[in-house]
Amino acid sequence: MKHKYVFLLFSAVLFLQACIKDDFVEDTIDPEIRITTSPDTIAINSEFQFEAQYFNNIGQQQDVPLDWQSSDPSVLSIDATGLAQANALGEALIIANYTSGGLTVSDTTSVVVGETTVVESLVGTGVIQTTSFYDLEGDFTISETATGVLIDVKDNYKASTGLPGFYLYLTNNASSIADAHEVSMITVFEGAHQYEVEGVSIQDFSYLLFYCKPFNVKVGDGEWTF
Repeated sequence: MKHKYVFLLFSAVLFLQACIKDDFVEDTIDPEIRITTSPDTIAINSEFQFEAQYFNNIGQQQDVPLDWQSSDPSVLSIDATGLAQANALGEALIIANYTSGGLTVSDTTSVVVGETTVVESLVGTGVIQTTSFYDLEGDFTISETATGVLIDVKDNYKASTGLPGFYLYLTNNASSIADAHEVSMITVFEGAHQYEVEGVSIQDFSYLLFYCKPFNVKVGDGEWTF
């Protein structure tokens, strides 16, 4: 009986070690601004309301005063609230800035002034990668739906099956599940599958985060870009 307990203890130690990385993960990230409403084209002599979100150095969204600018106000002017006026046919850059403590964070989008206003749905693409001893790989897309987002994991996806409490999150900070949105416990370990997530926007987050929840350990991530 004593040998049985020793074996169980040894097995638990090995499992715990396998679920813990040996590198230090920095929890802070660079602050960023995301312009969240960006048309491809704005109709001449019409208005368009731009919006943006600011995320601090731990990935939390904060309300801050933004400075809106246009690279060519004769084509597309914009006021302090982000309301743009299309004045002439052409193209201009719209910039959202926030400055704090001597640090300025910006996001820029290119907009055409044309005959009609065109706003296309955003689709992000990314690669899932392991950051641990466990297998985790594959490609994915994330797109907007009427009620949230759709995560479409491709058929080259593969993950180890030996993790207890393996969960998927949406986050801005790939090092932490603090302020992350829990999507689902992971039950598919190979091949194409999807997750429908309601009540969130594609611009609210920037990473998929794969996490070993019982041991509070990151397994891998996937950043998407547009």
